[in-house]
Amino acid sequence: MDFLLKNGTVYTDSKLVKRDLAISGGKVSFFAPADLSSYTVIDCDNLFIFPGFVDVHTHLREPGFSYKETVKSGTNAAAASGYSAVFTMPNLNPVPDSLENLKIQQDIIDKDAVIAVYPFAAISKGEKGAELADLEDLAGKVKGFSDDGKGVQNSDMMVKAMEIAKKHDLIISAHCEDESLLNGGYIHDGKYAKEHGHKGIPSSSEYVQVERDLVLAEKIGVKYHVCHVSAKESVEAIRKAKARGVDVTCETGPHYLVLDDSMLKEDGGFKMNPPIRAKEDRLALIEGIIDGTVDMIATDHAPHSAEEKSKGLLSLNGIVGLETAFPVLYTELVKKGIITLEKLIDIMSVKPANRFGLNVDIKEGGTANLAVFDLNTEYIVNPEEFISKGKSTPFKNYKVYGKCLANFYNGKAVYNKLKN
Repeated sequence: MDFLLKNGTVYTDSKLVKRDLAISGGKVSFFAPADLSSYTVIDCDNLFIFPGFVDVHTHLREPGFSYKETVKSGTNAAAASGYSAVFTMPNLNPVPDSLENLKIQQDIIDKDAVIAVYPFAAISKGEKGAELADLEDLAGKVKGFSDDGKGVQNSDMMVKAMEIAKKHDLIISAHCEDESLLNGGYIHDGKYAKEHGHKGIPSSSEYVQVERDLVLAEKIGVKYHVCHVSAKESVEAIRKAKARGVDVTCETGPHYLVLDDSMLKEDGGFKMNPPIRAKEDRLALIEGIIDGTVDMIATDHAPHSAEEKSKGLLSLNGIVGLETAFPVLYTELVKKGIITLEKLIDIMSVKPANRFGLNVDIKEGGTANLAVFDLNTEYIVNPEEFISKGKSTPFKNYKVYGKCLANFYNGKAVYNKLKN
């Protein structure tokens, strides 16, 4: 089906421009067709058209944990939230640490995904940190390696993984966590933990390993990416490394930019790893977004069952994030004047796409991977309305703006609530 989206405000060439946009044969055109007989014409006045978002850190839970999420439910949730592509983490069963295991995951993706899904292969076999996965074999099938969920404790193993990644021009996407510094903690080692009798995780458990890896990445020259940055010291270490010319990028999540540990509740929706940290960490992350140290937003979408999230701050780590990321950040950062709308699109779409080898630009003749948003209508976040199987979020009952009305992937409407 062909579409003509009239009078929308389109993000193109890094600017927001009011113009018509046609979708035909999976491609974009800014020239309205003379013959509209095959087109569905939709008035997008007061609506915004963005390049599809790219989330470089999601958990779709298949194979192995389909009671939490499936590729089908997760990608449908992503599609309804404006995403064209997601990158999935390897803490699965079986772990994608060999071509045989990766194929099990890829077959599900090929059958059920409604948008692009790019799996990370594991760095170590079984993500156990004892033996390298079959990285040479896997290199031609993935865009990067990660042991997300665990930090690589052995620096020699990280060196070997980095060397193979560099050889194949792939990315190491690192969950940085020095397990020797955890001290049995499970939320941030801050005021809330002390006042409520919880064991705290120090920020050093993150930034010590970030600092280690930055030294290794600089020496080896690999493309290095830091997952879910939460601590101010990590931001500063990455800032300094970039100034030295290290090929490093990093992501943070919406919850680290909007929440701090003064806002914690005894609720599983506030339990994730790394934890929500202190106000000064949140402000350092925002400054990192503003000055470019923090390159992109990733959700770390990590669904669990209701039972698994029912134990308050002792629940399993992980919250859902695909369906709240844009509205929460648009409401809390853009509408409050902290960053521009153009900046938000840059860090949710353009920057992650560029770093991980995708192209999402809306341009004449380009592939139509784009989403249509209403930014004017306020609504309440209701997890029971999520398409994701996971419902655990710290943003329950938040008043937000920014609702996805349609998503076109390769020109096909994979989600469409527009009225023509």
